[in-house]
Amino acid sequence: MIKLQDYFQRIGFTGSPRADLPTLQALHHLHPARIPFENIDVLLDETIHLTLDQIGNKLINRQRGGYCFEQNNLLMAVLRQIGFTVEPLMARVVWQQPVGAPAGPKTHMVLRTEIDGMPWLVDVGFGGMVLNTPLQFITGLEQQTAHAAYRLSEHGYGYMLEVQLKDQWMPMYHLSLDPLHPIDIEVANWYTSAHPDSKFRHNLMAARTTGDTRYTLLNNRLTLRKRGADPVQTILPDTDALATALTDHFLLPVKPEWLDVLQRQIVLSN
Repeated sequence: MIKLQDYFQRIGFTGSPRADLPTLQALHHLHPARIPFENIDVLLDETIHLTLDQIGNKLINRQRGGYCFEQNNLLMAVLRQIGFTVEPLMARVVWQQPVGAPAGPKTHMVLRTEIDGMPWLVDVGFGGMVLNTPLQFITGLEQQTAHAAYRLSEHGYGYMLEVQLKDQWMPMYHLSLDPLHPIDIEVANWYTSAHPDSKFRHNLMAARTTGDTRYTLLNNRLTLRKRGADPVQTILPDTDALATALTDHFLLPVKPEWLDVLQRQIVLSN
């Protein structure tokens, strides 16, 4: 079980939690601003554990981040303890994939909850394009957030989440409402963290989204996207610059054992 007060302190939530929309919106806004998306443990060949004790210890006590299975499992546990009814869903990521590319595995976990009869899509684990507010689970409805407009559309046997960038709708992931079992999540988590074809095995990734800025890191390429402004990209030249970016922009406590991984990413990027 997650200690709610520790989680609230971690993300800076000071309200009175209730199973209502204002609480969900507040948590969804604060979580990706304080708990970064990152895959450093994967690059360190460490097992990504999904028990609540281990997720809580990593993301709350150790001030670390994680990817979707850690982020959304943590938020799901918190919401359930508050009194929300939440179910996990699995999605197939198509973000930045060429048209007609072979389908990849379903390796993205999202959440669905219901408030006063209205279903909501909840997702604090999608890296640089993460939502910072829940979306109404209504197809065709354009929903504006702090950084972009999103919409759900019917797609095959499920739904597609799209984001509007420069007047163009870009597909992010195809999700299904099929019920999940814990083993489904374990298998997808294993593929993401351990399969040799997983992009998480070969790239350093970090992201954090506040109300006015998206921070993203891919290997040694740091991008800052302030709301209403053009993105600013910086190539980090060495390990020290990369470590500083992880600390300053992604709030991560860089450890000495990370330095070899950071150096490797610098070398591979040059």
